[in-house]
Amino acid sequence: MTKPRLTVEEHQQLGLRLAAIRDELLHLSTDLSNAYPRSGPEAVPAEKLRQAYAAVDQARCELDHAMFREHPQQGETTFYYPHSEDRAYRR
Repeated sequence: MTKPRLTVEEHQQLGLRLAAIRDELLHLSTDLSNAYPRSGPEAVPAEKLRQAYAAVDQARCELDHAMFREHPQQGETTFYYPHSEDRAYRR
């Protein structure tokens, strides 16, 4: 039995959430990089956040591909890559 996959609406909502999470991780990483040295043990937390937002970016890319495979007529690139004014997180 195959799994049901995400609906178009679920892809759209997940894309918005992942974009907001990615933005938050990026801002936190930048804040830490501005507050602590960029090398040595004190740089580790900022680097871990950079790795986390890179992993979120990879997941968004793969999910964007899946959405277009599953819903080629309805999918939009803005689902996983929304315009800045449409993202949930704002500084």
